[in-house]
Amino acid sequence: MQKGAIKVTKAATSKWSSTDFNNLPFGKLFTDHMLIAEYKDGAWGDPEILPYGPLHFDPSLATLHYGQSIFEGIKAFRRKDGSAAIFRPYENLKRFNKSAHRMAMPDVPEFHFIEGMKHLLALEDKWIPNADDHSMYIRPFMFGTDEVIGVGPSSRYYFIIILSPVGPYFSKPLNIYVEEQYVRAAPGGVGYAKTAGNYAASLYPAKLAKDKGFDQILWMDAQEHRYVQECGAMNVFFVLDGKLITPSLDAGTILDGITRKSIIDLARSLGKTVEERDILIDELVEGYKKGTLTEAFGAGTAVTVSKIEVLQYKETKIRLDASKMSIADELKQTMAAIRNGSAADSLGWMVGIKD
Repeated sequence: MQKGAIKVTKAATSKWSSTDFNNLPFGKLFTDHMLIAEYKDGAWGDPEILPYGPLHFDPSLATLHYGQSIFEGIKAFRRKDGSAAIFRPYENLKRFNKSAHRMAMPDVPEFHFIEGMKHLLALEDKWIPNADDHSMYIRPFMFGTDEVIGVGPSSRYYFIIILSPVGPYFSKPLNIYVEEQYVRAAPGGVGYAKTAGNYAASLYPAKLAKDKGFDQILWMDAQEHRYVQECGAMNVFFVLDGKLITPSLDAGTILDGITRKSIIDLARSLGKTVEERDILIDELVEGYKKGTLTEAFGAGTAVTVSKIEVLQYKETKIRLDASKMSIADELKQTMAAIRNGSAADSLGWMVGIKD
């Protein structure tokens, strides 16, 4: 298929003129169109852009019963020159297909994922916000569509991309509860895959934490509950003894976050020492008591860089001063400048929607 060969059926009416772009709750408003492609008989059909709307499916849809579903989160940003660009979509494509392999699903072709995304964004260009900390959230996802009750990989799939203009995910520094009973992922499992089941399993523990007044959970390892993993919506970073540290991906239990990867690359380019390694929660407690733990923040597509001011572990409340988190501020501001075009994209992260 050649570039440009995407059929477009435009919506009869648009929601854009009635949208309040000064009030964009995260993930609750969607643009006028979506992209969809179907996999059947061992091959992908052509992607097509259609008016955004409900999907119709049989009650026996395999995904509803067995959870064969994956997704990605990506953002496009309005640039200072008025153009728009996507943040590192090729990294998301690689991770999407890595998740597909783990879930016994077919690879999605680059054309469908990247060019389909560009076409959709170009059609919806006026929807991309231009305010600080605002962006277009892009949600590619794939799920099995066999109509059968029986455990096994589906033979048919839908790949879909929808768009949502968004403001900040979190508006203030976070209070985090360190989870010791429930487990997000274990070695050999699907922790590294961005699959729906990972998030479904987290909902009840997250609800318990929110009932206690916390914003998110910090997960521990499955065996000992001593090693830091990640939070529900983000990877985590700490500044300890002047070094930026983050949990290693080696066990396969942590999502290989695109923002995580970018923070590491950016920090190193700025001359900072970065360590990817196992992190004991006791090490953080000790660092807090000694005064050598100075910053904590989350990193993710939705949250970007979000400061953590409280970590509650057993009876210890680690309380950090968000106003003094200079490394988190520098990384967030530098990344924002690259995304909006006010700083050079020396690392080659941004992909124009009309490139």
